[in-house]
Amino acid sequence: MLNVAEQVETDTRERILVTAERLFREIGYQKTTVADIAKSLNMSPANVYRFFDSKKSINAGVARRLMGQVERQSQAIVAGKQNAATRLRELLTTVHRMNSERYVADSKMHDMVAVAMEENWEVCNAHMECITGIIGSVIADGVASGEFQVSDVPLAAHCACTAMVRFFHPQVIAQCADKPGPSIDQMIDFILAGLAPKNKK
Repeated sequence: MLNVAEQVETDTRERILVTAERLFREIGYQKTTVADIAKSLNMSPANVYRFFDSKKSINAGVARRLMGQVERQSQAIVAGKQNAATRLRELLTTVHRMNSERYVADSKMHDMVAVAMEENWEVCNAHMECITGIIGSVIADGVASGEFQVSDVPLAAHCACTAMVRFFHPQVIAQCADKPGPSIDQMIDFILAGLAPKNKK
């Protein structure tokens, strides 16, 4: 349990991130300043800096918040009762849909993602590791139930993630939107075929 001071700090940090995300969407990631965020919260910039030591740390916090939503939704799918193949299809489709909605459809937020990827933000690396681990847990369930035949689950999860880059990575989703290529369902069919026991393909 958090004490009162810790709860106030947590709540304030969350308010700052929510406000920053709103401003990123309204006026743009690059144009939003710490002073803008502080003004919206009726705070001084110095007070904002008590909770985040730089604008970059606010940016990373917003990214972490958005990516956390994807991770929680993904974990909820993994915890479902359907067979592994059904859960894996839903998981891959959901990550694609959420990334498209959060970043690609919103050009101002897309700018933030572009910078995050270019600067190799740690939060992005941690997110991909988390998603790869979640995919691996579904593959492991499939191996245990006999649905999948895989000798190296972590490798299979990395391969599945790599195969889905066109549908997972916000910049690549945008770049490939009008280019020919497999649909997301075709790519998932391909992944599931690669995981299936050899005598069931």
